[in-house]
Amino acid sequence: MYAIIKTGGKQYKVEEGISLVVEKIDKAEAGQEVVLNEVLLLVDGEKVTIGKPVVDGASVVAKVIAQKRAPKVLVFKRKPKKGYKKMHGHRQYVTELGITKINA
Repeated sequence: MYAIIKTGGKQYKVEEGISLVVEKIDKAEAGQEVVLNEVLLLVDGEKVTIGKPVVDGASVVAKVIAQKRAPKVLVFKRKPKKGYKKMHGHRQYVTELGITKINA
């Protein structure tokens, strides 16, 4: 059984027992359970349920493993022959989730 969920403006394929890193979920502490209600597709063996836009009554229960920051992304700007160089770094806040249950 697997599901396609939407969180943080992105879509993820989830199964029970996997962990994934998503955009930061506010008000979620490490060790707390989170219910994700935006299930777009649900596959249970041969039975496929497609939401319009979401599947009614379906949800995914996940446990927050950690609130952390993603690896640094470096942005480097340069203009040739002008001596202009600028470097910026950015680290996005993310939430690591462990999928515990998919409710159909």
